[in-house]
Amino acid sequence: MDKKNILTYEGLKKLEDELEDLRVVRRKEVAQKIKEAREQGDLSENAEYDAAKDEQRGIEARIEEIEKILKNVEVVVEEEVDLNKISIGCKVKILDCEFDEELEYKIVGSTEANSLKGKISNESPVGRELIGKEVGDIVTVETEAGELQYKVLEIQRSTND
Repeated sequence: MDKKNILTYEGLKKLEDELEDLRVVRRKEVAQKIKEAREQGDLSENAEYDAAKDEQRGIEARIEEIEKILKNVEVVVEEEVDLNKISIGCKVKILDCEFDEELEYKIVGSTEANSLKGKISNESPVGRELIGKEVGDIVTVETEAGELQYKVLEIQRSTND
């Protein structure tokens, strides 16, 4: 049994939009590039043809990857998230106990994770420890840099960002 791909509605929409763009726009663009490169004659030393075929392979691989994710998807309805405990689809404010610094994260499935945008996976070390915790709880996270402690300050609905 394949692992469920947990997505928020926002994450699902982004993947569906990307899939549509790949199928409708990008496939046509690369087909045109291949056609133009073929018209140049000898394909054995045609860099444009090789580049277009590589691009085509990349597009088809990404389409296949997205289709595989969507085939086994579970969407978290963020409006129904229980705000008493941390779960996928909520935003949390935590305090880094060592540096006395407040951090804010959105807890998402691994498919959507993007630490640069403050989206951490439920499977990441911090995400895994936060799941199920309540406001006031202190969690200890084992990392390569040692133990980190965080205090849960706030659990809120995630706004689409």
